[in-house]
Amino acid sequence: MRFEELALPEPLGKGIAEAGFKECTPIQELTLPLTLAGRDVAGKGQTGTGKTAAFLISLYKKLFDNPEGNGGNHPRALILAPTRELAVQIEQDARQLGVQCGFSIQAVYGGVDYEKQRNGLKQGVDILIGTPGRLIDYLKQKVYSLSKVEMLIIDEADRMFDLGFIGDLRFLLRRLPPFDQRQNLMFSATLSHRVMELAYEFMNMPEKVAVGGDTITADRVEESLYHVGSDEKFSLLLGLLAQENMERTMVFTNTKREGVRLQLLMEANGITSRIISGDVAQAKRLKIMRDFKAGNLPFLIATDVASRGLHIEGVTHVVNYDLPEDPEDYVHRIGRTARAGADGKAISLADEEGALNLEAIEAYIGHAIESQWADDSLYVTDYKRPPRNSRKKKPARRGRRRPTPSTAAGEAGQADNTASSETKDKVPRRRRRRKKKPVSSEG
Repeated sequence: MRFEELALPEPLGKGIAEAGFKECTPIQELTLPLTLAGRDVAGKGQTGTGKTAAFLISLYKKLFDNPEGNGGNHPRALILAPTRELAVQIEQDARQLGVQCGFSIQAVYGGVDYEKQRNGLKQGVDILIGTPGRLIDYLKQKVYSLSKVEMLIIDEADRMFDLGFIGDLRFLLRRLPPFDQRQNLMFSATLSHRVMELAYEFMNMPEKVAVGGDTITADRVEESLYHVGSDEKFSLLLGLLAQENMERTMVFTNTKREGVRLQLLMEANGITSRIISGDVAQAKRLKIMRDFKAGNLPFLIATDVASRGLHIEGVTHVVNYDLPEDPEDYVHRIGRTARAGADGKAISLADEEGALNLEAIEAYIGHAIESQWADDSLYVTDYKRPPRNSRKKKPARRGRRRPTPSTAAGEAGQADNTASSETKDKVPRRRRRRKKKPVSSEG
């Protein structure tokens, strides 16, 4: 099905054409006829199959059908996302598809200018995108109201449960108009039993739509696995980088500590890379993502904070430097490549510890990952190691420095040696107590 066949408003059609979309993906072909007709839909599809575009197109069509709007601080649509990265990505896609539509868009999430977001929201928006925490914060301050929302969209609902946001999510949903007075859409890579319970509680008889059959990984991802010792992982990674011609690659680690160590190793060997993790400042994180999307950064090291919701065109490879402990994270990691019909490769390195996670991952994805055997020529053994002082030292605090015990003792000794006799004489001496003579019993 082509988008031209959907009889969309002209400004929306122009935005779709400018984004380069011509034919619908399977999830879009199944859901758009339902959502454009006003039906509620709970959609399941493999990551990277175009779910975001599906619900945004439905949203813009709904807003065009009612051009009057609500005005004031009453958003017409609410889009909920579990992570900051996903909220940013949805906002970017919404602005791209709606560039000709004229609707105001505001995304709110933690880690960036609080007052700037608050003031922008206070001026009134048509489409509100955000994470639950920041949305609740502004709602309690009565910066905006949810009483006139015409469409609710929940993206990656299963992740809301995983991250413990389900209480916040219910708090927001209970402040919306009744479910039969708004349209409700839910999209996710997985639709578990608890997610469907949420759908039936807050949606109006949703139509469940699923694509991809029993396979939950993207069809066009070529998966491979190398068994390797933990002390040889970087040696093998260097060989794979040279062999695979990795132009734009995401490398995933389980912890920030391992990611930092990997970045230092890559930099010592002339490989430009950056790392993003949960405690990296949001402004810095967004700058790193812009550089990676623009092609200025060939390698992005990330923890699982970046495995969901990021649509980056042209990611040729995903490398699991550490196999994830959660099988779902494996699916979302490799879903960063082979997006929207493109091809991609996912390479996993299983060391002694990571191999323990392999059985659960293969059971979850429903197939075995093809194992590859690396010969000795693939290992790069003469690589450079970063100097021990490569990590930046924390700047010393200003003010009076507290002396160390050895320094204090030295200074005290020096003072004793240089003190004048007069000074010493002035020091009061402790008097000795005289022992009292025992009283004679003969007294």
